[in-house]
Amino acid sequence: MPQSGTNKMTVYQHQIAEAKEALARAEALFIGAGAGMGVDSGLPDFRGNQGFWNAYPIARKLGLSFVDLANPRWFEQDPALAWAFYGHRLQMYRTTKPHDGFLRLLRFAQNLKGGYFVFTSNVDGHFQKAGFDEQRIAECHGSIHYLQCITPCTDAIWPADDVQVTIDMEQFRAQEPLPTCPYCGKVARPNILMFNDWQWIEHRTEEQERRMNAWLSEIYKNDYRLIVMEIGAGTAVPTVRRTCEKVAWDAEARFIRINPREYTVPSGQIGLACTAKEGLEMILPPSV
Repeated sequence: MPQSGTNKMTVYQHQIAEAKEALARAEALFIGAGAGMGVDSGLPDFRGNQGFWNAYPIARKLGLSFVDLANPRWFEQDPALAWAFYGHRLQMYRTTKPHDGFLRLLRFAQNLKGGYFVFTSNVDGHFQKAGFDEQRIAECHGSIHYLQCITPCTDAIWPADDVQVTIDMEQFRAQEPLPTCPYCGKVARPNILMFNDWQWIEHRTEEQERRMNAWLSEIYKNDYRLIVMEIGAGTAVPTVRRTCEKVAWDAEARFIRINPREYTVPSGQIGLACTAKEGLEMILPPSV
C-alpha cells in the first residue's frame, strides 16, 4: 500500500485523474463525512479501544471503552465523569482548527450551480467552523455544541455557547458547577445520539435531514449532475456510508470514497486509500 504524498499521487494517478474529471463536470455535490474527516486537524482517532485509550489513558485505567463511556447512563450515575469526557471534547473541538481540506472543499462546492449538502456523523461542528452554511449541514448524531435535559423534562435544545467545564484530568472528573437544564434544574447533557440512548431529542437533526431531502429533490428535479463524495466514514457505524451509497445509487451519480483503510468501492466508482486532507488536496484546487 502506498505510504504518503508523492507515492500516493503516483500509485493513484488514474483514480485522481478520474476524480478530477468527474468534479470538473459536477453541478452539485453531496458530501458525506465520518470521524476520519477530523483526524488531519489533530482530533483523536477513536477507532478501536487502543485509539480511544491513547486519547484518554484514564479510561484504560477505569476499564472503559468508547462505547462504555459514550453512554447517557453516566449523566445519571456519575455526571462528573460524563462531563469530564464530554467537557474535554467540547473544549477540544472549540480550539481545534479545521484542516485545509475543509476549505478546499468549501471553495469548490459553493461555486457549483446546484450547490452542496453535507451529511455527517461528526458532532464537532467543524463544517460550520470552516464556513459551511448551517442550513446545508445534517448532523445525523447531533452536535456537542447543543444541550438538552437528561430526563428529558422538555424537548428543548439550546446552544452550549456559554458552557465552560473545568476538568481535573488526573482524576478525570468535572468540577462543579456542571451544566444544568434551565427548565428543571437537573444535569444537562449534549444533544448527541449516544450508545443505548433512548433520551436523545432528535428534532434538530430531523429538521436538518428534511432540508437535505428537499435539496436532493431539487437536484433530481433540475437534473443537475451530482457527485457524491464520502470522506473518512468507516463501517463500524455505517450510517454515513449507507447514506452516501444510497444517494449515489438513486441519482446514478459518480461516487468518490476517501478512506485510508476501508476504501473499496463498487465497480466504476473511485476509491482513494488516503486520509481526508491528502485526498482533498490531490483532487481539489487550493483554497486560496
